Amino acid sequence: MRLKIILAYDGRDIEGWQSQAGGNTVQDLVEKAIAETAKQPVRLNGSGRTDAGVHALAQVAHFDAPDDLTMNPFNWVPALNTKLPGSIRVMACEEVAADFHARISATGKTYRYDLSTEPVLSPFRAARAWHLPRQLDPYTLREALGLFVGRHDFEAFGAKRGYETEETSYVRTVTGVDLEEIDFGWRLRFSGEGFLYKMVRLLTGTAVQAAQGRMRIDQVAAFLNQPKGLPLGKSPFCAPADGLYLESVRYD
Repeated sequence: MRLKIILAYDGRDIEGWQSQAGGNTVQDLVEKAIAETAKQPVRLNGSGRTDAGVHALAQVAHFDAPDDLTMNPFNWVPALNTKLPGSIRVMACEEVAADFHARISATGKTYRYDLSTEPVLSPFRAARAWHLPRQLDPYTLREALGLFVGRHDFEAFGAKRGYETEETSYVRTVTGVDLEEIDFGWRLRFSGEGFLYKMVRLLTGTAVQAAQGRMRIDQVAAFLNQPKGLPLGKSPFCAPADGLYLESVRYD
């Protein structure tokens, strides 16, 4: 039985999604909980990696339950949550087709990024929002974010993982970027078919630079669709992990 689970987690004290030797990652901790329930090792596959400090409201993952374990999918939710730290929760579990894959089957993702413009950051938002007490110009912020919508070469807005080649494509389609005013500042929401490593943080950091008057809009635009070799280089403005949330994963 292949099971799809929806995970929510507070990334503040977790070393990201991907399994590491220290074992303090979402993948490691959930796999351990599954193994304790199934009485054998079980591999967990996620829709994608999140970095240390990044949060998730609805990360998607799947695993294959052992054939001799006939537990109802609904019962996996409490079974796993009793074995997980409070910062990680399985929100739902359902049986899916045998060819479903959390990463390969995904057709799009939505990330949100929270900005706090409060003079003093509330302790309840520490590491959950980027504190920017200096005033942002929302019109410039919206204009900068609008540049990213569409199909572009985002190489200047992606960090390298170390396995890129000459054939690696950095072209991605961003289907929408929304800016919403919230009670403590601003919420950015990025939707697209897929994102490069640290792309949302680099887009956010660059747009904030413009909104604070430290860059012109044409300078932001110039980072997009650069010729091979990146004559203008990469954007150096990466927002911290604090305010980033994986909000949803789409499967059409």
